[in-house]
Amino acid sequence: MAMTKERKQEIVQKFGKDDNDTGSPEVQVALLTERINQLANHFRYHKKDHAGRRGLLKLVGHRRNLLAYIRHQDVERYRGLIKELGLRR
Repeated sequence: MAMTKERKQEIVQKFGKDDNDTGSPEVQVALLTERINQLANHFRYHKKDHAGRRGLLKLVGHRRNLLAYIRHQDVERYRGLIKELGLRR
């Protein structure tokens, strides 16, 4: 199921600098994390959806690159984002 408009707006408000800030890396990582979690749940029931799994791996790689960028810019900002999103268990 796709992300609803309201859920996307909540994420943008929580992680963005203002309500229209959809381009900052923190917001992009948060939105990608939401989509990755939805797809991970999808694959629990649809184990043979290999084409979808490829898309999931592309999303994970994109999020990884954005996180590397944030870590390179400011380590404390990176650590806060990781903690808030519950990544790197």
